Amino acid sequence: MEETRPLKLYFIHFLAAGHMIPLCDIATLFASHGHHVTIITTPSNALTLRKSIPSHPFLRFHTVPFPSQEVGLPDGIENISFITDPDHLGKVFNATTMLQTPIQNFVEENPPDCIVADFLFPWVDDLANNLKIPRLAFNGFSLFTICALHSSSNSSNSLLCPTLPHPITLNASPPKELTEFLDKMMETELRSYGLIVNNFAELDGEEYIQYYEKTTGHKAWHLGPASLIPRTPEEKAERGMKSVVSMHECLSWLDSKAKNSVVYICFGSLCHFPDKQLYEIACGIEASGHGFIWVVPEKKGKEESEEEKEKWMPEGFEERNAEKGMVIRGWAPQLVILNHRAVGAFLSHCGWNSTVEAVSGGVPMITWPVHGEQFYNEKLISEVRGIGVEVGAAEWSSIGFGEREMLVCRESIERGVRRIMDGGDEAQEVRRRAQEFGEKAREAVGEGGSSHKNLTALIHDLMRLRDAKLLS
Repeated sequence: MEETRPLKLYFIHFLAAGHMIPLCDIATLFASHGHHVTIITTPSNALTLRKSIPSHPFLRFHTVPFPSQEVGLPDGIENISFITDPDHLGKVFNATTMLQTPIQNFVEENPPDCIVADFLFPWVDDLANNLKIPRLAFNGFSLFTICALHSSSNSSNSLLCPTLPHPITLNASPPKELTEFLDKMMETELRSYGLIVNNFAELDGEEYIQYYEKTTGHKAWHLGPASLIPRTPEEKAERGMKSVVSMHECLSWLDSKAKNSVVYICFGSLCHFPDKQLYEIACGIEASGHGFIWVVPEKKGKEESEEEKEKWMPEGFEERNAEKGMVIRGWAPQLVILNHRAVGAFLSHCGWNSTVEAVSGGVPMITWPVHGEQFYNEKLISEVRGIGVEVGAAEWSSIGFGEREMLVCRESIERGVRRIMDGGDEAQEVRRRAQEFGEKAREAVGEGGSSHKNLTALIHDLMRLRDAKLLS
């Protein structure tokens, strides 16, 4: 029967872990429903993805060459999240613009029924229109944040989002160039057939789904959390990149700790704090007295001399905390860590992947936004849903390796950790709510859950559009 013929879908991800990982997880959802999915990527990213997403007979990769030589990059550096040299950041961005022609040629020669593309590739809009096929957009944000971006762009004060169901005041003003860039990208995004959201409807809230549709006239499909798709322990450990510590080593260490006794500290792959800020983190976490796993960017890696290390690590810090703490230099198996009973809080930059992974694990958050859309995510966590507390960050910086003017002091860090980990009334309520949302996340992706129903409805919609086109 015609209506049961599988869809042919192409997924085009941006070359950053925070965009690539969730979109490609979502691609596997369509494949697991029997649809033919092709992820269009580059050779090095394909290697990473093959290890971190479940293999499926209906899922395949099409690679386009990455222009390493043309932009002056070493072979294998094809993702902005995996660079350790600040000079490489702009080169990877330049390379992404050069992927348009080979991707476009492939899609035009082998047209799909639908393209799902990152909003940072606005040219896909014209490509889909020319082929007369629907385009679904993905930006890696929560719908709450998208609503807040729309609200603040219509406000005379960039700190305020006055028209939201929960009016919020941000802790820092977004850089003007960021808001102008996002406004432009979202304008193209709104011309798509709909928006795919890596979240579940219960966390964003029905009030924000209605607000979005009413203010934009656009449809959003909540299909997440993508991190909850079934995968092997090895796939969990290598989600995004091979970890620098073994999953076994991490689990053995966590197994020796009491329930909710460890703070997990990680600021994502694009945040590189200066040495003096890392020093304050070390002092604050040690003063709190709680156990910790602290992920430090790879550029502060093992190749440093002891003298260089001392610039950012208090003397004797690792020795004093040998039992209590673990410092991981590089990529860590975050999904494995956040789902361990010993982890009682997550000190995080509020990147959306990290946020939704913490929520899925029922882990309360200590919020420290840095750049991108993270200051909006913070307000969803702390004020709107009450599943975390703020550390007091108030500097909205650019992505990358730049110096920061404002330090978050050790006292603020210690206070933030203690608010969750010391177990008072506030901590108990935040933990209760976080665990409640964790249960709702798992229900959403299960049979009959909100995200499962949305996926089924979206597939039905796309098949209807394809069949109507065939009849026309």
